[in-house]
Amino acid sequence: MLKIVVLVSGGGTNLQAIIDSMKDGRITNAEITAVISNNAGAYALKRAEEAGIRALCISPKQFETRALFNEALLETIKDMTPDLIVLAGFMVVIPPEMIRAFPNKIINIHPSLIPAFCGTGYYGLRVHEAALARGVKISGATVHFVDEGTDTGPIILQKPVAVQEGDTPEVLQKRIMQEAEWQIMPKAIDLIAHGKVHVEDGKVRIDD
Repeated sequence: MLKIVVLVSGGGTNLQAIIDSMKDGRITNAEITAVISNNAGAYALKRAEEAGIRALCISPKQFETRALFNEALLETIKDMTPDLIVLAGFMVVIPPEMIRAFPNKIINIHPSLIPAFCGTGYYGLRVHEAALARGVKISGATVHFVDEGTDTGPIILQKPVAVQEGDTPEVLQKRIMQEAEWQIMPKAIDLIAHGKVHVEDGKVRIDD
């Protein structure tokens, strides 16, 4: 059974998609053992509690320095001994120490087709604003492993979503969530739970 810790900062719609996928059988051989947020008011924590999942807040505001926060976050997660850490809208930079402690065991969802509209400064609505400003016809989402760069880790899954005439950043964001993010994040977790995802030479190979 794959033990998962989910890190999230806000509403937790991707968290809910994972919870729902475990209920309906799209994800098997996996369980969420804890949800951690840096935001005490995050609705994601309520979603976790309602699903019977341990929920806790570890906020930088609780510590004198960011280094102390990073240490507390890492030690808390280490004590949970997860097999996989899922970043589901986590608006905190993951410290290098955590990436080194969990190599190829941290995954993230990004709301574009990497390498387009990714990297430092591209998060939330900013991604969709940039896509619309560029006039792209196709956007989408990417699930990737986390390395010490920003959105540079090995790509696991991607799904394209059409940009439509008259889209606003908010409308495009919602469509990409519904048609891509909430589909490929659960699929990636299920593949990992069944040992089908392998990283070789910086690229992902998925078994049939």
